[in-house]
Formats: sequence, structure tokens, C-alpha cells
Amino acid sequence: MNLLQILLLALFVAFVVLRVLGRRQIASRFARWTLLGLGAVVVLVPFTWLVAAVFKDRSVLNEYIFLPPVEQWSEKTLNLNNFRELFKGRPSLTGPVYFWEYVLNSTVYATCTTVLQIFFCSLGGFALAKYEFRGKTALTLFMLGSMMIPSVLLLAPLYKMVVDLGLVDSLAGLIIPGMVGTYGIFLFRQACLAVPNEMIDAARLDGCGEFGIYLRLVMPLVRPMAAAFCLICFLGNWNAFFAPNVFLHSQDKLTLPVVLNLYLGEFRHDQGVFLTGTALAMIPPAVLFFALQREFISGLTSGAVKG
Repeated sequence: MNLLQILLLALFVAFVVLRVLGRRQIASRFARWTLLGLGAVVVLVPFTWLVAAVFKDRSVLNEYIFLPPVEQWSEKTLNLNNFRELFKGRPSLTGPVYFWEYVLNSTVYATCTTVLQIFFCSLGGFALAKYEFRGKTALTLFMLGSMMIPSVLLLAPLYKMVVDLGLVDSLAGLIIPGMVGTYGIFLFRQACLAVPNEMIDAARLDGCGEFGIYLRLVMPLVRPMAAAFCLICFLGNWNAFFAPNVFLHSQDKLTLPVVLNLYLGEFRHDQGVFLTGTALAMIPPAVLFFALQREFISGLTSGAVKG
């Protein structure tokens, strides 16, 4: 019996003892915290393993699950060789390419696309929610129908359009076609429907223009949903593989998912370098998530208490 099995058995015995002694409330609380703790361990163990693999030398990468024993810590077991190899320039037809260039490409692509989608999708959602115009129902049905078409089927006409615009092998060829999406428009439409029409009419009476109503009144009220959409959009573009792999051809213009896929073959005998690139690619989405965490909480708790 290993240490993990002994620990689980001890927790189970402690729960049974509390139940036998009649401390049901304490037993239920103990069980709840134990399950939460075990769930947290299951989630955090892969990340701990990844961080440990980043600093381990290739000679001991598969020798220890996590870090080697403290008495064996040395330059031969723990070092920064994976970072040195990762950030070393790679030869290409246009000259040496560095890993930070791929990070910059993904950052520009994901950030620009996210900002543009939030702006245009929120405008479209606000218009569908608060304005009446001819053809609104037909337009809504057309947009809903377009969501049922697999994106792969649209790749050929989209690629031809990008070629006609002369945007192949450029980040603009990825950003411009993704400036707006039907999914985002309907998310903002549903959020804008909750904004009272009386507030909008009062703003018009005070002399506020239509764009001012959108920017100063509606957007602050739908901020929790906008934060959630921001994270969804950023993660989708940051992890995008299919479109960048098709539209981008030059080595110095590739994004992180495409490059990390190439590294699987290039560093098949030195997996620590690939794992280091993977760990670094996880940092920007994690930072964005923690930055928007308060907005998520306010979105979950809004309406929970009557005011």
C-alpha cells in the first residue's frame, strides 16, 4: 500500500468515525472540504508536473515525476537549458527566427481580433436589441442559420477572398475575416435586452447621442458579459491552429499553436524544450483570466439579491 492509498484510507476512516460519533454536521463539512481538496489536487498536479519539467535537465526528465530529491539538486539536474534552447534562433528562408517573435504574433493576432470582435459584436447586438428596422426578422433568421454551417465549409471561399485582397501570409489576413461573429452578436443582443428602454429614452432626452448611449450607458451595464466574451474570444484566437496553419506560410509569421505543433517533431528527443514553450504559452490566458475574475463574480452575483 503506497502513501496515496494510506492517505485516502485515513480520510475515509476519519469520516466514518465522525459519523459514528454522531457529529453529522462536522462529518458533512469534513467530506465537503476533503472532496474539494482532492479535486484541487487533481487539477493542480498536471501544472505542477509541467513547471517541474521546465527546469529539469533532459538527462533526468523522465527519471523523476516531479523535481529530484533536494540532495540531488545541481546544475546537472536543474538548470535553464530548456529556456536557452527555446529562445535560440531557428534558421529560416528569411533569416533566424526567435521564439519571442511567435509570442508577439499570437499576442497581436489574439488581442486585435478580440478588441475588434467586442466592438463590432456589441454594436450589432445593441442594434438588434434596441432598434426596429425593416428586415430585422429576416436578418436575425439568416444569422441564426449561418451558425449551423460548419466553419470548415467556408474555408475555400474565405481563402479565395483573402487571396483577392492580397492578405495571404499576413496577420491582417487572419484578423480582418474574424472581426465580427454571429455568436458574439447574439450574446450582446441578449445582454442588451436586459437594459431598460426607459434609461435609453432618458439619455436621449438629456441630449446624449446614439453612440454615446451605446458607449456610456449600455456597455457599462453589460460589462460582466463583455468580460466573459473577451476571455472566450481571446482563448479561441490564442489557441487557433487551423486558420493560421492555412493562411500563414512564412516561418517568422507563424503563431504559437502552429510552432508548438512543429516542435513536437523537432524536439521529440528533447521534450523539455517543447514543454517549456507550452508553459510560456499558458501565461497570457491565465493572466487575462485572473484580471477578469472580478467581472465574472459580479456577473454571477448580479440579480441574486433584490434591491
